[in-house]
Amino acid sequence: MADTIGDYFVHESSYVDEGAEIGSGTKIWHFCHILKGARIGRNCSLGQNVNVGSKAVIGNNVKIQNNVSVYDNVTLEDDVFCGPSMVFTNVINPRSHVSRKHEYKNTLVKRGASIGANATIVCGHTIGEYAFIGAGAVVTRDVPAYALMYGSPARQHGWVCQCGEQLPKDFEHARCAACGHEYRCESGALKPLSGF
Repeated sequence: MADTIGDYFVHESSYVDEGAEIGSGTKIWHFCHILKGARIGRNCSLGQNVNVGSKAVIGNNVKIQNNVSVYDNVTLEDDVFCGPSMVFTNVINPRSHVSRKHEYKNTLVKRGASIGANATIVCGHTIGEYAFIGAGAVVTRDVPAYALMYGSPARQHGWVCQCGEQLPKDFEHARCAACGHEYRCESGALKPLSGF
């Protein structure tokens, strides 16, 4: 049994607080809680047990898998993928007996980036467009666009195409074997020559 409220879907076991903004076509599955003030775009999918904070912003076509909390001051741009049980944070030095709500750090995940299962994103950093964070990685610094990151702490191990396939390790010019899109590597940054 489920409820459809307006033009988005909310499972009957979930709570959407009055004052949350949710775009058309979005699906909110079992045991989720969307707090007042949260902003969620169109055509998103929130899996089981997802929590969205009151100052969180989620773009369009975002996929959030089971057991993910999108805390205050986290922004996910369009087409972001968050794997199961990955973790965002919003305080650098939490203590139970010290309130640090005024010290929340901003975290930005740019368009098209993917974050693997059980990865941790330490707050205050930006993950670039179409970056790929491997499962279990611990991100402790900014991530360049199209970078393939894994490990603890996460380090760059190459580049990925917009389609998600890994590109050759060392190149000045490369074509994705899967989709044919071309890239140039300049000064440690990947530049798309064609795109979706």
